[in-house]
Amino acid sequence: MVWRTFARALRHGPATLKPEAIDEDATQALADRLAAAAQARLGRSLSIRQVDAGSCNGCELEIQMLNSVVYDLERFGLRFVASPRHADVLMVTGPVTRNMHEALVRTWNATPDPKWVVAVGDCASDGGVFKGSYAISGGIDSAVPVDLTIRGCPPTPAQLLDGLRSLLEANARS
Repeated sequence: MVWRTFARALRHGPATLKPEAIDEDATQALADRLAAAAQARLGRSLSIRQVDAGSCNGCELEIQMLNSVVYDLERFGLRFVASPRHADVLMVTGPVTRNMHEALVRTWNATPDPKWVVAVGDCASDGGVFKGSYAISGGIDSAVPVDLTIRGCPPTPAQLLDGLRSLLEANARS
């Protein structure tokens, strides 16, 4: 029975859609501008801490795509860090659940200045599909101040890069 299913899968291939073509030049230009803005604002590379405040993990998949061979943030000096004490940006996904409210506030307090909070996805901005649930306290701004909201369910990696670039360029002027 299992072998028959396995053989059918090999014959017909996966039942998935082909991914969209990624414009390599546009991605490279966007990442270069992001790295330049980080150098201008911070004098060093940008460190990002991703925080899941209660999401469905759709946004996390897109954020992790930034570390893939297609986008590869490390080649531009941008990196994800494991501790909020080493971070410049908190990328927060999902609505703030009641259980994660205090943890998010503590993470924000542990992040040194200058720090920015980026609300990633529709759920992070206002609760999204979970809005009105007894289990959540609202969007990210119900717990910590938000500097940038990147809308989408989920936003694409290119939208995430563009959002980070605009955040840094706006703060480099001030």
